[in-house]
Amino acid sequence: MSARIDTEADLARAVESLVAHDRKIGELLIVSGAPPLRRRAGGFGGLASIVCSQQLSTASAAAIWGRLEIAFRPFDHHAILSARTPKLQRAGLSLPKIKTFREIARTVRDGGIDLDALHDMPADEAHAKLVAIKGIGPWTADIYLLFCVGHADAFPAGDLALQEAARIAYRKRKRPTAKQLEKIAEAWRPWRGVAARILWAYYAANKRRDAVPVQPGQ
Repeated sequence: MSARIDTEADLARAVESLVAHDRKIGELLIVSGAPPLRRRAGGFGGLASIVCSQQLSTASAAAIWGRLEIAFRPFDHHAILSARTPKLQRAGLSLPKIKTFREIARTVRDGGIDLDALHDMPADEAHAKLVAIKGIGPWTADIYLLFCVGHADAFPAGDLALQEAARIAYRKRKRPTAKQLEKIAEAWRPWRGVAARILWAYYAANKRRDAVPVQPGQ
C-alpha cells in the first residue's frame, strides 16, 4: 500500500521524514512555513472538478462547478452520460471539457478504471491509469492523486508554479523543464507529493500570492 496524506498529522510526519532526507527541503521550510494539507473530495466528482477548473480563474471555475452541482444531483458518471450537451453548456462547460467528462464517465461505467483502487497503487501506476483516459493529461492526473486521493508520492512536474519555485530555490536562470524537475524530484521519493506542497508554499512566500498549482499553458 502506498503512503497517504489524509490528515495534518500525516503531513507533519511526512515533512519531518523528508527534511531528514534532504537538507534543502529544510531550507525551503524556513521561508515557506508548514505547507497546507488541501485535501478535497475524490471519486468521479473530484476528478471532474479538476477538469472543470483547467485554464480558468478560481472564481470562474467555482461558479461553473456550483451550477453543475445544482443541475445534477447526484453529480456522478450516470448523470453525465444521460445529460444533453446544451444543458452542460448552459452550466458553462466548453465542448472539449464536456467530451472529457463523458470519456471519464464511460471509462468508469465500463470498468476501465476504479477510482477508489487508485488509493493503493504506486504513484506511477495510478498516474498511468488516469492518463489512459482521453482528455486526462499528466498535470490533471497528479493533481487528482495529490489532493483527492492523498497520494504521498504524486508529483506534477509540469506545474509552472513548481518549476518556478525550483528555479528560485536552486538559483537557476531558467525554470527547469518537466523532465529536469522530475530528475530533481527523484531524490524525494516516496514523498514527492509532500515536496510539491512545500514548493508551492515556497513559491507563494516568494511571490506573495496564493500557493496554488498552475497548469501548463496558463
